Amino acid sequence: MRRKILKFIRNVALGLGAVFLGIWIYLAQPSFRSNDPAELEVSETRLREVVQKLSVDFHPRNFRNTENLARTAAYIEQHFRHAGGTVEIQEFEVSGTNYHNVRCFFGDKEAPRLVIGAHYDSHNQTPGADDNASGVAGLIELAYLFGRTNPPDCMELVAYPLEEPPFFATENMGSYIHAESLSRENAPVRGMIALEMIGYFSNEPGSQKYPSLLLHLLYPSKGNFIAVAGNLSQRSYIAKVKAGMKGVTDLKVYSISAPRQLPGIDFSDHRNYWTFGYDAVMITDTAFYRNQAYHTANDTWDRLDYAKMADVVRAVYNFAVQDPAR
Repeated sequence: MRRKILKFIRNVALGLGAVFLGIWIYLAQPSFRSNDPAELEVSETRLREVVQKLSVDFHPRNFRNTENLARTAAYIEQHFRHAGGTVEIQEFEVSGTNYHNVRCFFGDKEAPRLVIGAHYDSHNQTPGADDNASGVAGLIELAYLFGRTNPPDCMELVAYPLEEPPFFATENMGSYIHAESLSRENAPVRGMIALEMIGYFSNEPGSQKYPSLLLHLLYPSKGNFIAVAGNLSQRSYIAKVKAGMKGVTDLKVYSISAPRQLPGIDFSDHRNYWTFGYDAVMITDTAFYRNQAYHTANDTWDRLDYAKMADVVRAVYNFAVQDPAR
């Protein structure tokens, strides 16, 4: 009888272990594939300067502060042009006010494009250093990398307003306007990446939170990694992006493919590209699951890790310039 009980317990444990392993593989898509380390020149000084400029000089940047939004858009445009890109301003109107997407192209504009975007508005009266001056800084640094290397494919960088409430999840988001225009023009798009909060990291145990106990079991407790996130229909594309980023630097890269019902999976501009059938993911430090200054006055430039931000830029660049057929 004792042996039967032990056998039953063992079988149950093995069964639960198999289920747990299956869930981990499905959600996290573990991979042993990695890239060689890349020595890419990315300016931590410029990353810091951009974040400071947006979060201090152009603060606040919410939808009501149209003057600061316009100054921010002009500042981004200036960097894009200085990097050597071809710049276009996409103007649109919401509630009688004009807003601007800043678009920048490198490579052959007729070729299938990789879109990399970041929103430049901030929530309410907050400085918005991590959310999302960090993403804009990363976007600008990618522009300088593309400008130096002349990619053969088309790279479109785009900075948007109106990601934050009250326009989030509406057709007034700058990214929705952009995604809709790509669809209307039948532009060939090989994928999209949203840079959403890429600057806050912590090595403290327990610094990384998750929306469920299961995810706590599957992922690290230290917030010292960057994440590639998307919904279940993006599993293949998530795997490609993650594979293109892993090993380029010492920064750990994790991924998650989860239902849209999981809080946070669609909390950025990538959501609008799904609407038009494009592959799209979010690159993120996981926002409020790690950075407790999210949407507060404490989201300031001095709390960010610019060395790790530079590593995120290097990793995204490595994916971007890989052969899309791989």
